[in-house]
Amino acid sequence: LLRRGVPESAICSRTHAELDLTQQGQVRDFFEAERPTHVYLAAARVGGILANSTFPVEFLYENMMIEANVIRAAADFGVEKFLFLGSSCIYPKHAPQPLRESSLLTGALEPSNEAYAIAKIAGLKLCEYYARQYKKRFISAMPTNLYGPGDNFHPEHSHVIPGMMRRFHEAKMSRSKQVIVWGTGQPLREFLFIDDLGEALVTLMDRYEESGTVNVGTGAECSIAELAQIIKEVVQFPGEIVFDASKPDGTPRKVLDASRIHALGWSHKINLREGLEKTYAWALENRAF
Repeated sequence: LLRRGVPESAICSRTHAELDLTQQGQVRDFFEAERPTHVYLAAARVGGILANSTFPVEFLYENMMIEANVIRAAADFGVEKFLFLGSSCIYPKHAPQPLRESSLLTGALEPSNEAYAIAKIAGLKLCEYYARQYKKRFISAMPTNLYGPGDNFHPEHSHVIPGMMRRFHEAKMSRSKQVIVWGTGQPLREFLFIDDLGEALVTLMDRYEESGTVNVGTGAECSIAELAQIIKEVVQFPGEIVFDASKPDGTPRKVLDASRIHALGWSHKINLREGLEKTYAWALENRAF
């Protein structure tokens, strides 16, 4: 509900406790009462490999309910422009790298997060169809792996960076000699700091009018082993990193082609180490562990 130059007082948001987006009646009541003009849909049930593999029903059902309810309400209650956030896991597991928007639906998905990916594909397609059939200004953005202050540091339901940061912090505090990291450490990923994503989404809301999805990434790759080493240094854990190759790696490589959004004038500003330092400082200050 924010564009450049719009005062913070004009932002309208709700916590999950205040508004359950899986409930159609609550969503429609909210839109009818507030009448937002511009909407960013970032809400989702999210998690890492373990959570996705353990709860595929919840990841598929809850995410489809959230996006179906909100997108339909946005259309019915006259939202001027709508931006849906997907995920880079929507692309086929073995799609050519860097991942281009045209690779969508050209191959099989990564099995470990297939349910989440299917839900996100449904959401971006619903936006695309509203744009085509009803001429709605509904767009979607595909961010790469996100992290930063406010992240979920739950020991079982977190993404790779907060989950790994928690394990290194707890190992440091308990004086453990090693931290076990899932997989071989070889998969390549890119990571985007949350403040950079915010700037990217406002750029899209201001400047992008096509119905096709837009990748939002850095183009900078990092192996899981390299990520673990940087987090180890940021947390100042003195012990050893051990990789458990019996656990799944997930997609071998995942980096986005962000040329579309770069052409609009956006590029990321915060590098990985700086972002990890900011994230760890926030986690300590807010007792996230």
